[in-house]
Amino acid sequence: MICEHDAVVLIHDVEGYDLKAGDVGAVVHCYEAGNAYEVEFVTPQGKTVALLTLNQRDIRPMGDSEILHVRDMTT
Repeated sequence: MICEHDAVVLIHDVEGYDLKAGDVGAVVHCYEAGNAYEVEFVTPQGKTVALLTLNQRDIRPMGDSEILHVRDMTT
């Protein structure tokens, strides 16, 4: 179950926002018993890249054995 403040992983690319599958976001709000989530994606400096309403087909919980990875959004 995904809850507010959880780190989640994007399952697919999101056109128009330069988000790629594997990008990590934070759940800032849960809607209607987990049917949708407001997820914020930020730079390391805390600048919001996107704040999107996503559902369970778009994100998954981050696994305990996974590690964060950095990518340059300008390329």
